[in-house]
Amino acid sequence: MGNTPLLQVKEAGIQFGGLKAVQGFSMEINQGELIGLIGPNGAGKTTSFNLLTGVYVPTEGDILLEGKRLNGLPPYRVTRLGISRTFQNIRLFNELSVLDNVKVAYHSLAKHSIFSSILRLPTHFSGEKEMEEKSIEFLKIFQLDKYKDEKAKNLPYGQQRRLEIARALAAGPKLLLLDEPAAGMNPQETHELMELIAFIRNKFNLTILLIEHDMNLVMGICERIYVLDHGQLIAHGTPEEIRNHPKVIEAYLGEEVDSDHA
Repeated sequence: MGNTPLLQVKEAGIQFGGLKAVQGFSMEINQGELIGLIGPNGAGKTTSFNLLTGVYVPTEGDILLEGKRLNGLPPYRVTRLGISRTFQNIRLFNELSVLDNVKVAYHSLAKHSIFSSILRLPTHFSGEKEMEEKSIEFLKIFQLDKYKDEKAKNLPYGQQRRLEIARALAAGPKLLLLDEPAAGMNPQETHELMELIAFIRNKFNLTILLIEHDMNLVMGICERIYVLDHGQLIAHGTPEEIRNHPKVIEAYLGEEVDSDHA
């Protein structure tokens, strides 16, 4: 890959009718970085995630993963190329078991064909066994293996968040996008989540981009931070630079950052 960033966003934007939801958005993320994307409600953060994952097609600019242009590719193609995500509102297969939720992600990468599954060939059974073993390994990492036969909807909220991240990781991403992973968590759960994100980043040599409102989490684990306001990038820098950036303070953080009580 040389010196090419893992992800390059060049002046990307999207317009819905006359409304420019995001415009002129540029970002570079290198392999192994942990980057934050913050901003007030309605700033365009989740819209940006939707652009990166193929949910929306940008009406301007370019999005490249390892130098390959993603514009116009459907979400499943973007996933196969190496971008996986979680959602602000947890999206699990509620009626499926915890184990099956993770296995679903592996099916998108399965080596055995649909024909081997229909004909019940040996490759089908060996492939299924491999997926089950790998899925259980992921559940152990997230301390969810004891719940493997439970329906996903029966997990406590914090464990559902963990399961969603485990499923996203099972797709084997180069870049993991986390959309407000700490939403709805208490301080203890948020602290555990910080440790978990740092752990999986190191264990899987992952590159992570996260949207988050919890400033203690963002400032505590992100190396660089991008700030959106009204669909436009207003700042980019280290946590310390962002903490003291006048435009950021005015637009979003105010005294909360200075007091560390955000």
